[in-house]
Amino acid sequence: MSRPHLLYTAWSFPPSRAGGVYRALATVNAFAAAGWDVTVLTVPETVFSGSTGTDEALLREVDDRVSIVRDEPNVPAFQNEVGHWPWLRARHPELFKLVDLRRDLVHFPEPNYGRWRPRLEKAAERIHGEHPVDVAIGTANPHVDFVPGWHLNRRFGVRHVMDYRDAWQLDVFSGRRLITATPDVRRWERRLMSSADEVWFVNDAIRAWHVGQHPDQVAKMHVVANGFDEYGQSLRIPVRTDRSDGLVFGYVGTITPQVPLEALIRGWRLARANEPALGGARLELRGYLGHFGAGEVETQRLVAEAEADGIRYLGPVGKSAIADTYRGFDALVLALGTGRYVTSGKVFEYAATGIPVISVHDPGNAASDVLRDSPSWIPSRSLSVEDVAEALAAGARMAAAQTETEREATQRWASGYSRRAQLEGRIESLRPR
Repeated sequence: MSRPHLLYTAWSFPPSRAGGVYRALATVNAFAAAGWDVTVLTVPETVFSGSTGTDEALLREVDDRVSIVRDEPNVPAFQNEVGHWPWLRARHPELFKLVDLRRDLVHFPEPNYGRWRPRLEKAAERIHGEHPVDVAIGTANPHVDFVPGWHLNRRFGVRHVMDYRDAWQLDVFSGRRLITATPDVRRWERRLMSSADEVWFVNDAIRAWHVGQHPDQVAKMHVVANGFDEYGQSLRIPVRTDRSDGLVFGYVGTITPQVPLEALIRGWRLARANEPALGGARLELRGYLGHFGAGEVETQRLVAEAEADGIRYLGPVGKSAIADTYRGFDALVLALGTGRYVTSGKVFEYAATGIPVISVHDPGNAASDVLRDSPSWIPSRSLSVEDVAEALAAGARMAAAQTETEREATQRWASGYSRRAQLEGRIESLRPR
């Protein structure tokens, strides 16, 4: 029997360092390992080097059997060479943006990205003509990534899957409908879902919200959690043998304005003053300050002022070196923005290490559902300074006393959250019979 062919459309794909890239990378690698031919339809590398930044090591993690087709979307938001701008954009950027918006909305209801639709459809047809596609998956956002699958389904009957990393209409932080969820967006979402074979969401909360919006499509909706990835090195981290010089707490992830950084710093300061297990302890922050590599001014100020309290910002760390970074930590801080629908891919990676995890986020976050049964989880009851301090103190006591046996028990519990484990069932369900 010939190998089935997957067409996978993703804006964020290596070497992009944007958050969604890890889900995309793991998905195509899992399909390739399961015996599929895989073609990825994405954008040129220059789109990332001039915006969200790149991680060249990630490109080396793409399975050699995966073919990559890069198509230029011609999106002004990612064209930063001022000398190449048209006169109207250079002289009147607000007017240019308003006029230019029509180039998107005439094709697809998504600012900046809608204009990509015609090129995506042509590319998908060309790929299908050269090597017939059995299944097409689009991962969003942007949601125009769903178009190739829908187009191939409409023209050639190809099965397609919609993979939501986030939500098109739902603000996962506030729980309210986004102002961008126009009538056109709602119509397109209904249209796309009606022809899809499967619709994937990252957690139960987001799936439940969409069930309420599209009750007739509930049988297609599945949770495919983000899970953790291992790049060359195992994430099963051993207990650090020498903790006598002070515990090392770690935060790994992009530090955005949604992260409760001030509450964390104030809680750390209070806990460090009152908890003996935190004597000599330090907190290391690893990651980008902001999504686009340019740190927000307020975040930079908070981090700089916190150095006196044993908090250090040490910059980003590549995925290929992430295991070595975790080896230097005794406890992990999971600081997330508030929102019932917020999980974060980082929670699975944290869990895999077996290191005690202190949650500094609203207890109602979906991340709590992931960690609830972990033997090494310490949740903060709220984001008040006192509750954060209490959780950090409890985390310090657990980290100081954790044995190798206890660490291994947590690692066994977390093993089911590997990305490959999350994908296996869905890959099998899509395999041609």
